[in-house]
Amino acid sequence: MKSFTVGKNDAGQRLDKFITKSVPNLPQALLYKYIRIKRIKVNGSRAQISTRLSEGDVVDMYINDEFFTPKEQKYDFLSASDKLNILFEDENIILLDKKVGLLSHPDDTEFNDTLITRVKKYLYKNGSYNPADENSFAPALVNRIDRNTGGIVIAAKNAESLRILNQKLKDREIEKYYLCVIHGVLREKSGTLEGWLIKDESKNKVRVYKEQKDGAKQIKTKYRVIEEKNGLSLVEVELLTGRTHQIRAHFASIGHPLLGDGKYGTNALNKSFGYKKQFLYSYRLKFTFTTDAGILNYLDGRDFCVDDVWFRDEFMNGNL
Repeated sequence: MKSFTVGKNDAGQRLDKFITKSVPNLPQALLYKYIRIKRIKVNGSRAQISTRLSEGDVVDMYINDEFFTPKEQKYDFLSASDKLNILFEDENIILLDKKVGLLSHPDDTEFNDTLITRVKKYLYKNGSYNPADENSFAPALVNRIDRNTGGIVIAAKNAESLRILNQKLKDREIEKYYLCVIHGVLREKSGTLEGWLIKDESKNKVRVYKEQKDGAKQIKTKYRVIEEKNGLSLVEVELLTGRTHQIRAHFASIGHPLLGDGKYGTNALNKSFGYKKQFLYSYRLKFTFTTDAGILNYLDGRDFCVDDVWFRDEFMNGNL
């Protein structure tokens, strides 16, 4: 028999999820069986698979010792690069400036060296995070940015911060601003584009329509033209909705695709400027809480900005 005390970072989880992460050697079939026949209890009493755990709860497991035998620890994130661009850090969060070309999360093409694995390695090396001390929590990214886009990404260092920020992002209490360069000159120098977006999962591509269609999600893209040079426009964009490829697809749908965007623009149009990277950067983030943010209330009103946007100075100096 072994007992686990639920810590702060594990509170709020379902019992089965907690056990899966705490005792990875226990097969799922036995996990459910042992809960059903009361060989796994919470605070000495029978529990359900879906029981939500609270901080301080004690989970008793009357199961064979073999399932508790720890596997040799080998952390994949330790092979990630040490390179991180940190804008801000405290005991709860890290604000990171993700560079173009780096994945936010592992995928089929890259598993070890991504933004989240770099974060885990950084926190592990400075003693802020040790997987062996956690039953289930791991540092996580609150938002993500495409590989070919750079900009600010929020990492949560504890479960409570992750929960709060996920909700704030959902409730639009975190403002996100982008800089981009588009082909052409906009007639209206500021405004809000509206439309309807449908994603084709098989092609990882979206289409934008002016009218509502079945399965479409409404999109709103607020913009402000900063400067115009050589048939191009430097534009600041505020996402009022956050959909896949929203900025790229929305501007392309009105005839002004992003410079360097081969998916929603045209290679012929980009080739004349000699750029293959898309000119899009999530350069500013502002916390605008309208409801209680618990341990993160101190962030309300804070505004963070990336000063070194790779294409901004080139554009302003007329070098594009």
